[in-house]
Amino acid sequence: MGISATVHAPDRSRLRADRQNPYTGVHSVNVFVRDLERSLRFYLEQLGFHLAFDASLQSGQRWVAVAPPDGSTVLALIAAHPGSKEYNLIGRSTQVVFVTEDVAAKFREWSSRGVRFRYTPRLRRVRYETKDPDLQSNDAASEDHAPVWGGVFTRFEDIDRNSFGLVSFDEVNRAVEAQRLVSAQKLEAERRVTQELQIARQVQARLFPQTLPPFRTLEYAGTCIQARQVGGDYYDFLNLGRERLGLVIGDIAGKGIAAALLMANLQANLRSQCAIALDHPQLFLRSVNQLFYENTADSAYATLFFAEYDDTTRHLRYINCGHLSALLLRSSGVLERLDSTCTVLGLFKDWDCSISECRLSPGDTLSLYTDGITEAFNDADEDFGEQRLIDALRRDRDLPPQELLSSVIRDVRTFSPREQHDDITLIVAKLR
Repeated sequence: MGISATVHAPDRSRLRADRQNPYTGVHSVNVFVRDLERSLRFYLEQLGFHLAFDASLQSGQRWVAVAPPDGSTVLALIAAHPGSKEYNLIGRSTQVVFVTEDVAAKFREWSSRGVRFRYTPRLRRVRYETKDPDLQSNDAASEDHAPVWGGVFTRFEDIDRNSFGLVSFDEVNRAVEAQRLVSAQKLEAERRVTQELQIARQVQARLFPQTLPPFRTLEYAGTCIQARQVGGDYYDFLNLGRERLGLVIGDIAGKGIAAALLMANLQANLRSQCAIALDHPQLFLRSVNQLFYENTADSAYATLFFAEYDDTTRHLRYINCGHLSALLLRSSGVLERLDSTCTVLGLFKDWDCSISECRLSPGDTLSLYTDGITEAFNDADEDFGEQRLIDALRRDRDLPPQELLSSVIRDVRTFSPREQHDDITLIVAKLR
């Protein structure tokens, strides 16, 4: 059954993925038609092709092209002028062959839409030459054992009687199935990653403060808006006992999963060691640094601001480990910056810190933040910056901490409406 012929199989060893050879592919094939609009409707509605181009050239000529669903190449539909040599090409064989995985199914589908076929699909067996020396024939008698492509062929016509081949090959079908399997596996892997990230986000959300210990003289609030599913910013409120509150904000170097894991490690170190923070804050952070240093890679580090507030004396002690300066806006309008007192956590085994302190007064506002606020940028590549943050704090200083915090976040997002590139974390504490 079928027709026997000899064709050359592609030499796949010449296909390169290293881009040493410039890429070359087929862009378009010209098909000459009588009526552009009529032909366009045929290809789009009856064959189910996509519109690839519909543009007017500088010459005033209209260029219309259609593409099969896989978009491998396009057919440029050209309305030929009567009497031209191109007009005489209308209604002939185009020598264009479309490949599908199921010729019979396409035959039934397109026939139901009024597409004319020259003959019903036919089975063919096509022998091909190979460059594999193990498969090459040494004599004519061995030709019966030469590799064979099995395929189904037919031809169809457009409304101008331009004819096209429609074929399917066993090898192409196997390649399509293999590609579908790879795509399905990729989609499943992406689904699992998305699901795992959602779970990780939920877990990380539980690492942030779930309740706010009440204090008589201090009202406070905090938030972290992550740029990705998970992130490396951290804030916390630690009830240290004896009417003292620990305010913590940190920023892990890096982004994504790696930063989130380091953030969880730092949070665990801080909470497990905070019992000694009340009487020995420097020893507390030395211990945190040692654990962070021992449990992370050499390049891992974090900036951290730790403050201890005494609800009885309104006294604030703080250690700034290479973090952005906290902003203390006095009730008089004077701004004070609580600058670094030591270097970052996690980089050095031998590490120490110094402690600074100040006394707070009613109406004072303390703000701790990460660079996701000040480095948010607009369409002109301008940073939100520290000054805009200060202006926002001054403008709404009479608001309660939660409302003031929300107001600042709105300002940042209005200034930088594009995709968020870094975690945004902010703590606002105000003395009653």
